[in-house]
Amino acid sequence: MANATLSAPQPIQIHRPVPAPAVQGEWSVEAIQALLDKPLMDLLFEAQTVHRQHWPAGDIELATLLSVKTGGCPENCGYCPQAAEFDTGVKAEKLMEVEEVVRAAQAAKDAGATRFCMGAAWRAPKDRDIEKVSALIGAVKGLGLQTCATLGMLESHQAQALRDAGLDYYNHNLDTAPEYYTDVVSTRAYQDRLDTLQNVRNAGISVCCGGIVGMGEAPVHRAGLIAQLANLQPYPESVPINSLVRVPGTPLADSKPIDPLDFVRMIAVARITMPKARVRLSAGRQQMGEAVQALCFMAGANSIFYGDKLLVTGNPDVDADVQLLAKLGLNGHRTTTTTLDGHSHSA
Repeated sequence: MANATLSAPQPIQIHRPVPAPAVQGEWSVEAIQALLDKPLMDLLFEAQTVHRQHWPAGDIELATLLSVKTGGCPENCGYCPQAAEFDTGVKAEKLMEVEEVVRAAQAAKDAGATRFCMGAAWRAPKDRDIEKVSALIGAVKGLGLQTCATLGMLESHQAQALRDAGLDYYNHNLDTAPEYYTDVVSTRAYQDRLDTLQNVRNAGISVCCGGIVGMGEAPVHRAGLIAQLANLQPYPESVPINSLVRVPGTPLADSKPIDPLDFVRMIAVARITMPKARVRLSAGRQQMGEAVQALCFMAGANSIFYGDKLLVTGNPDVDADVQLLAKLGLNGHRTTTTTLDGHSHSA
């Protein structure tokens, strides 16, 4: 595990901008770096143009995230307050009961959310855990909400069981570029994440997959993350872009925050390279302020987590989000619900 204080990255030499690929699956790190290096106004214009070709103007998906099993995770992800080896004040808890989750899901729906995401701090769930989560999925689906889960690494049969229970989305982030991954976590390999994503895709579940910036990575690593995501076949239906929430007690607590406009650039490039994905303005919104969030929506973000907490870290409260969307003339998106036999999607 690397220390939070990292040596200065070497300068990135970029030559001529590389044209966008004619077909999906051809994005090079160099091409993405060229996009990130564009003048900001040009980049925003391009991203908004792409966005309006594929999505209704002003449409923002509202999703709520609940930690259904908190703390005690054996992984050592340097950003995560739920890792057992870090002293962050987060206590290990058991999996929530169905009735508790249903109450939270109903409250989220009443507040306007259309997707309900359930997170559990496991390295990899056991089959008996999958059975219990399947009951949660069925109960939340019964409320007419889209369902998403993030439970750690999955075997193929586990992914199929979640699909049979009615799961719409599975979240499993790549976090960063493969070259920087071991600076962030050492308890599993990058390929482990890719294998889980393939198991999810093979089961017919839509993929929610993104990453985190502001972890001390170099610009080339940000380009590398987008390249990994955009070149997945197919790319994720939902792409959360997170700004590191620096939690005391984690190895990355003292990381230098990302420049807000560099974060906006990440949203814009995600939109350009994955035009049909829901690009989610995710963790870190509480520190951004309204102006930066507005630029992120201009850059093509069309989904937010909605509620006062993201697993165990803070998030803008519902009233603040309602007021911000109203100021910007944006509309919370209400998704057509699916049945247990159907299959819907986004994250």
